Amino acid sequence: MITNVSLVTVFCLDQDKARDFYVNVLGFEPRTDITMGDGYRWVSISHPSQRELEITLMVPGPPLDEEGAAFIRRQLEKGQMGGLGLRVDNCRKTYQELSARGVEFLQEPSDRPYGIEAVMRDVTGNWLVLVEPKEFSPN
Repeated sequence: MITNVSLVTVFCLDQDKARDFYVNVLGFEPRTDITMGDGYRWVSISHPSQRELEITLMVPGPPLDEEGAAFIRRQLEKGQMGGLGLRVDNCRKTYQELSARGVEFLQEPSDRPYGIEAVMRDVTGNWLVLVEPKEFSPN
């Protein structure tokens, strides 16, 4: 039986830049950085309060075929790839702190039925959603 989600992938164009952004700017921790056969590199991070969920920072390539990898690279270059939803305690404060660190925001904190939300980009162009949740009924 499935017990939890343990791995998610965020595509990037430069694994070093992506790892440095997530670790040095957002506060994630480096987990794995190994090179395997054929120059394939596995780079992963996790959040200190959720170490059971590993995020792999993957350059588009195998197991994708070249057409699929090229499509993802184009989407990344246009800033049209989604990344992660990140829960925060105080969205407005986090927005101010990350803005001061040079993070690009697409949307300032806004009230939503489910909480306060802001949308930013990582260094590859993936959009990341910051959410300060609140109680609500989706029905």
